[in-house]
Amino acid sequence: MEFMVFLAIIVVVGLVVILIYNRLVALRQTTRQAWGDIDVQLKQRHDLVPNLVETVKGYAAHERETLENVVKARQQAVDAGSVKDLAQAENILTGALRQLFALSEAYPDLKANQNFLKLQNELADIENKIAAARRFFNNAVAEYNTAIEQFPAVVLAGMFGFTAKEFFEIAGGERAVPSVSF
Repeated sequence: MEFMVFLAIIVVVGLVVILIYNRLVALRQTTRQAWGDIDVQLKQRHDLVPNLVETVKGYAAHERETLENVVKARQQAVDAGSVKDLAQAENILTGALRQLFALSEAYPDLKANQNFLKLQNELADIENKIAAARRFFNNAVAEYNTAIEQFPAVVLAGMFGFTAKEFFEIAGGERAVPSVSF
């Protein structure tokens, strides 16, 4: 009888370990999927930037520094390795794109160019998708990080190599509310 009780306890503990482990794996996969969604959106953004630069070049050829900054920022974003590096590079790219769009104010012909307007609208759409993907990713990371820090999962997380993930955060300068004037 004692053996049966001992065996039942071992089976229950084993099942709990399996359930916790499987939940952690599922949460880790959700964070990977969410990161993949961000990666797809960023790839589309990175593919759009050269088209924008080429369109602006025809109208604002002497704005070479701004165009070079956009190209350089795009390349940094493409080459970024970690989540933190990518977030920083994307923030730099966003600032460079803002400068690029500011040029359209100085060049009325550019502002009226249909190709430029189309690219600008596509970029705005992609920016919205990136923001949604960031929120989903950060939510998945928060759920995953919480799960690996809660007892008893924290014991298993350490044993099986589950480590905390970084959030995809925006830079402090982007937190400010932009001013709008008409």
